[in-house]
Amino acid sequence: MPPKASYPQKAEALRVSPSGHAWQGLPAWRMLDTAFGNGETFLATWQHWQADPQRPRMLHYVALCAAPCTPQALQQVGKTQPQYARLAHQLSERWFGLLPGFHRFLLDRGQVVLTVCVGEPVSLLRAQQFEADAVELALPQCDSAALTWFFKALARCCRRGTTLTLRQADVGDPSAVRMALKQSGFTVTAQHGKFDPPWVLKNTRQSITSAAHTMGSCAVIGAGLAGASVAAALARRGWRVQVLDQAAAPAAGASGLPVGLVVPHVSSDDCALSRLSRAGVRLMLQQARDLLEVNQDWAPSGVLERQIGGTPQCSTAWPLAGQAWFDTCNASKTTSTSGPGIWHHQGAWIKPAALVKAWLQQPGITFQAHAEVFDVRQEGNCWQLLDAAGQELSHADCVVFANASGAFDLLHKIKHRAIYLQGPEAYLPKIQGMRGMLNWGPHDAVDDAAFAPFPVNGSGSMVPHIPMPDGAAWFMGSSYQPETQIERSDLANQAINFAHLQLLQPKLAAQLAPRFESNQLGRWKGTRCVTQDRMPAVGPLTRAPQPSLWLCAGMGSRGLSFSVLCAELLAARLGGEPWPVEAKLARLLEALRA
Repeated sequence: MPPKASYPQKAEALRVSPSGHAWQGLPAWRMLDTAFGNGETFLATWQHWQADPQRPRMLHYVALCAAPCTPQALQQVGKTQPQYARLAHQLSERWFGLLPGFHRFLLDRGQVVLTVCVGEPVSLLRAQQFEADAVELALPQCDSAALTWFFKALARCCRRGTTLTLRQADVGDPSAVRMALKQSGFTVTAQHGKFDPPWVLKNTRQSITSAAHTMGSCAVIGAGLAGASVAAALARRGWRVQVLDQAAAPAAGASGLPVGLVVPHVSSDDCALSRLSRAGVRLMLQQARDLLEVNQDWAPSGVLERQIGGTPQCSTAWPLAGQAWFDTCNASKTTSTSGPGIWHHQGAWIKPAALVKAWLQQPGITFQAHAEVFDVRQEGNCWQLLDAAGQELSHADCVVFANASGAFDLLHKIKHRAIYLQGPEAYLPKIQGMRGMLNWGPHDAVDDAAFAPFPVNGSGSMVPHIPMPDGAAWFMGSSYQPETQIERSDLANQAINFAHLQLLQPKLAAQLAPRFESNQLGRWKGTRCVTQDRMPAVGPLTRAPQPSLWLCAGMGSRGLSFSVLCAELLAARLGGEPWPVEAKLARLLEALRA
């Protein structure tokens, strides 16, 4: 293992370098900053991007830091340099819970993408899966051996011609620094340079990176959370996207859930699911704030998670930044229940259908209803999507299967064409449909005081005070039943929901017992698509250098937590962009589990 290095806690401000003009006329620009500091360099780059009429459509900025600055530090940059004040305020509002790992921020209508990577520098560089167009280099505080490893890791993130701006050039021995850079393939003059090694570049490391696909048209099958989020992510980047669904309107399947919770998974060992769900929740909250009406389509209400049965205890050894995500609490103080609980500061409720509608209204997206795809065929470099009669529904350069269980059914149906399986080691994950039913009822003056002022989750979930056309309503659910079993009656599912409520909030259950017994509650039913390992499946369906068939499905009951993250990962892989999470986490979501 190489010696560990650490970053300087402060980085110099950006000096607008010649590389700032190199982005003009390009569809995207990818920058790597090895020391985020107080964010001043990023804010200057962001402002420069806004002011340039020939700027690229997308600005990707990946920044490394050993420890993140505080929101107050970002705001202080705006106070001392008023030209950055507005941008600093926007970023500081989203700046919370930066635990070790990757954190993505979608800014400026999602066209400025900041990925902050917290941790040890060499490890963070090795976790990247993109090639930078420009590097802002601040030297880490380390010995010469660690510096060599650092530059080698940096070189893995560069293409031939990547420009380099060297900050803090007075740290250490300048001649030794230049020699170490040269040995890693960089040429440096004064404080500028580029990656241009005198040897043939070879990439022998194992990677799941694919070459950037030429931007064009994309057909997305499925208009639920998965499909709509993919469509929005691609449209932001300039793709022409057509979304097809067999139903008469979007969000007709499981994404038609009246209301759902956005809550990160919590585990004592902070497992991969916990880390991925936090990344997804961060992105979902950003989209909700940008696209939905607060207290009507969503609310950052916070969520109380009751620890019932096998629900894992949360870790008490998290870094200080982790407190922004949750605290342990005694539920009896707030909900008249007994036992421990977790208060999720960043928890929220969202109406999924409202979010799907907002995504599909983004420029560059068209929606086609009553379009059931029965076959997909390749004609030259284009894909044809056909209906049951063999008539063309759509054609596109790329196709994304995002119609939950229907995606897997369709892929298995056309398996004989060998469009996705290349080699016996590649296969789709096993899935099953999971039925569920939600009960709901209107609030009234009699029982309203018995409800908590926020959602309570654990054994099912109780989500109160949701604005509906006929007034505020509460929602309780939901039941779970594998699709392979004989379907239970609605009354049986209602009884299961009531039993969950008795565990979750006993006093409220006693208050609502007459309503559950009266058989007058509202019902909503849907079927989730669940993979065997409970992880979404997102990625290419071929091993080709530029795959044009992709899958984004299998989110189970976590569509609100995972849909934006999966869409960002798919778009990043399709376009050769920085990934929203570390490569080792992304591998857990591969469409072809191998």
